[in-house]
Amino acid sequence: MINGKSILAIIPARGGSKRLPDKNILPFAGKPLIVWSINAAKGSKYIDRIIVSTDDKKIADIAKKNDCNVPSLRPEELATNDASTNDIVIHILNLIQNNFDIVLILQPTSPLRESEDIDDGLEMMDRKNLPVIVSVCESGKPLNWHYTIEEDGRLKSLIIEDKFSTSQSEITKTYLPNGALFISETEIFRINKTFFTKSTSAYIMPPERSIDIDNQMDFLIGETLVNF
Repeated sequence: MINGKSILAIIPARGGSKRLPDKNILPFAGKPLIVWSINAAKGSKYIDRIIVSTDDKKIADIAKKNDCNVPSLRPEELATNDASTNDIVIHILNLIQNNFDIVLILQPTSPLRESEDIDDGLEMMDRKNLPVIVSVCESGKPLNWHYTIEEDGRLKSLIIEDKFSTSQSEITKTYLPNGALFISETEIFRINKTFFTKSTSAYIMPPERSIDIDNQMDFLIGETLVNF
């Protein structure tokens, strides 16, 4: 709990992965990938309950071996590529029927997120009375450096009004959600059914803890960062 508010952490871990088969249970620096997020949640000072949501028995068994609760395997409609994390949160909230004040998502593809990030995000939310927080990291390149390519191969500036500049004083910083933390007051989430609202605030994380593993390259980079 934090300031009398109870906290539920959900770790969504689907079994299927086309780009990196069995991604969520692959050995990552000596531990199954999902265990990194389980341990980060267990290390939090504030989380009251941790639930793994999965459609895969192998993932469920690993979660249980690491003292993590798996209420049941996901129904088929939530085990497809089209099922969203938001749908899974609603499913878990309805399934457990507990009145947690705050719900947070910890994606297993963010193994370098630390317990301190979770606690700092919750403390920021409590201190500033924020309804929703999403973790971000600074983008490697500003938006005015981005281009699309026309059918004939010509470059087209994504932001027409901004000219290309290499001057640091003229660059507007941009940020990307890094997938590590999604935190919301439960009732706010039930209303909006998303973590991205007009009231969502940013919790900024450094790039070295912001790796989001989606493919083999990400996996190798992540392990390199762990061992650096």
